Amino acid sequence: MNTLKLFCRPLLALAALLALAGCDTIVLNAPGDIAAQQGDLIVTATNLMLLIIVPVIALTFWFAWKYRASNTKAEYAPDWDHSVQLELIIWAAPLAIIIALGAITYITTHKLDPYRPLDRISADKPLPADVKPLVIEVVALDWKWLFFYPEQGIATVNEIAAPVDRPIQFKITSASVMNSFYIPAVAGMIYAMAGMETKLHGVINKPGEYYGLSTNYSGAGFSRMNFTFHGVSDAEFDAWIQKSRDSGKVLSREEYLELAKPSKFEDPHFSGSTRDPVRYYASVEPRLYHNILNLCADGQTMCMDEMMAIDMGMKPRPVKNPAGHEAAGHEAKAEAAAPAAHAADANAHAGHAAH
Repeated sequence: MNTLKLFCRPLLALAALLALAGCDTIVLNAPGDIAAQQGDLIVTATNLMLLIIVPVIALTFWFAWKYRASNTKAEYAPDWDHSVQLELIIWAAPLAIIIALGAITYITTHKLDPYRPLDRISADKPLPADVKPLVIEVVALDWKWLFFYPEQGIATVNEIAAPVDRPIQFKITSASVMNSFYIPAVAGMIYAMAGMETKLHGVINKPGEYYGLSTNYSGAGFSRMNFTFHGVSDAEFDAWIQKSRDSGKVLSREEYLELAKPSKFEDPHFSGSTRDPVRYYASVEPRLYHNILNLCADGQTMCMDEMMAIDMGMKPRPVKNPAGHEAAGHEAKAEAAAPAAHAADANAHAGHAAH
């Protein structure tokens, strides 16, 4: 029986390793340069820490074996309490590891700053001087992702695409609770917060279909808040853009307000496979992303940037009013309120005159 246990345990461990071999290790083998550098950082930091962990574990077993009760030949020194050589080893080795980790972390923290524009396409491919990043504006909704392509004038839900080897600049916000945007193949995750815009730079170096997801709990539909990222050629990207334009749909303010409502799934219990369907929009109402970011997409609320401009004593940026004339947001509201104010004054004067 003991012999059987002796052989079964290693076999079970081997079976577990074989099962793990089928896991998706895209974080450590990412096809995007930024994500690949982050994966390399994880491996480097882990190896540095193992330089301490492995010897400590090995010495623990060695001491336990050498000074076991049955080993009568082991040296017995009950009065021993200090060794300069041992103290140097115990403190110098971890200190060296900490210094190395600190230096690597400092360098990579600045090099892989999500707000920093890319300075290369990949390790062996420099960034061409004439290449402009593809701008994608991201909005976290309940429980779906809305993407704007301002240069192309389209929008999509739960699907994006980008040409291979072209830098990507994500501008990220939320129309609801705090969330987190993550495409493991492209770059690290970054928060999406209402009324704020975060940025993320990345690139995809291999064509393929990749998984994107939310990594911050945001309610009942959080687990289904995922999307598809397509790494494609320039021609395929143009065809994908045209596919969206062929839909003929317009993402107006009214359409957005309906879209922003929490998704409803047929199965109230998580089934794991369903998510909000992919949608394509051929055009977008002007300044819609700006209004979402500034919490005034409902058309009734003053935009945050206008409010801040007023607080700073500055004139807000002119916008088109329904009549087609330019007027600052707060000025337009003031002009609309003026007739009512004059009427109220007239009534007040009439009241005083009657008395």
